[in-house]
Amino acid sequence: MQHAPLIVDIAGPTLTSDDRRRLAHPLVGGLILFARNWVDRAQLTRLTAGIKRLRPDLLVCVDHEGGRVQRFRTDGFTHLPPMRALGELWMHDALRAQDAASACGYVLGAELRACGVDFSFAPVLDLDWGPSGVIGDRAFHADPRVVTVLAKSVAHGLLRAGMAHCGKHFPGHGWAAADSHTALPRDARSLKAILQADAAPYGWLSSTLTAVMPAHVVYPRVDSRPAGFSARWLQAILRGRLGFGGAIVSDDLGMEAARHIEGRPVPPLEAVLAALEAGCDLALLCNQSLDGGQVIDDVIDGLAQAQITGRWRPGAASEARRRALLPRGPTTDWDSLMREPAYLHTLALVP
Repeated sequence: MQHAPLIVDIAGPTLTSDDRRRLAHPLVGGLILFARNWVDRAQLTRLTAGIKRLRPDLLVCVDHEGGRVQRFRTDGFTHLPPMRALGELWMHDALRAQDAASACGYVLGAELRACGVDFSFAPVLDLDWGPSGVIGDRAFHADPRVVTVLAKSVAHGLLRAGMAHCGKHFPGHGWAAADSHTALPRDARSLKAILQADAAPYGWLSSTLTAVMPAHVVYPRVDSRPAGFSARWLQAILRGRLGFGGAIVSDDLGMEAARHIEGRPVPPLEAVLAALEAGCDLALLCNQSLDGGQVIDDVIDGLAQAQITGRWRPGAASEARRRALLPRGPTTDWDSLMREPAYLHTLALVP
C-alpha cells in the first residue's frame, strides 16, 4: 500500500480543480474541514460525497469536540457541551456523567457521519491545571483518573457511531500557559511528574485509543524538541513505554510552535519530514490553501522527492493505521438518523 501521510485543507465550501488535483495525489491521505467549508448540511453532504467519489479512501476529518471547538453549529447540529461540563457533572453523579459522555460521543459521531465526515480529532485528554487558556474548558477535569474514564466513555460513544477517535495533546498541554498556535509553550517538569499526571490517561487508554495527537510543547527535561518532533516522546515513551499501537497524527504543522525546531526556523516541508521521522504516521497541514495553496503543492512535491532520494521512507504500518481510522459500518442519512429511536434516546442524555 502507498503510504499517504498528508492531511491538507481546502479554502471554500466546494472543491476547485486545484483541490481535486491535490486530493488525488497518492501522498495525500486526508482532508480537514473548517467552519469556512460549511454552509449547511446539504452543502456539506455534497462536498464530502464529491471527495469520496474522487478518492474513497480519503479520511475526511474535522475538529469537532463540543463547546467552543465545534465547526458545525447550525442547521440541526446538536450544540454539544464543553468537556468540562462532563467533569463538573462527575462531581455530582459519576455514573450519570459517564452515560452523558457516551451520549456526547455517539451524537457527535452519528451526526458527522450522516453528513459524510469520517473522523473528529477528539477527545482532549489534557488536564485542567488552569493556566492554559487554549485548553481551558476543553479539558474534562484536573484528575487524570476522571479524564480517563470520561474520555473512554466519549470514545465508546464515537465507536458506537462507527467513528474512530483521537486523544490529544500528548503528553499534555494543560500545564503550559502559552498557546501553541501563536507561541512555543514550555513545560519544565520532570518526565516522572508528567508520566504520573498528564500522560497517565494515555497509558490507561493504550488498548482503547485509535489515534493520538502530540502537543507542540517543549518539555526541556525530556527533549529539546517539541513532542510532535521527538522520537523519544513518540517512539520510546508513547509506543514503547505506554504501549500505544494506533495512529499518531501531528498537530497542525502550520502553527507557530511547529515553525521552529531547537530554536531553528523550519519551512513547512522540513516540519512535515521531522514529524514523520520522529514517529508520526500522519502530518496535518491546516490553512495552507487560503493563499492559493502553494505551500501544499511544495510539500507534496518535496515529500515525493524525499521518497525518491531515500530521505523519507513510507511505511506500510503507518498506512494501515491511517486506513484503520476510516469509519466502520453503514452510514445513516440525516433524515433517517433523526427518526432513529437509539439516536433520540441518546440525544436526550446530552447535558
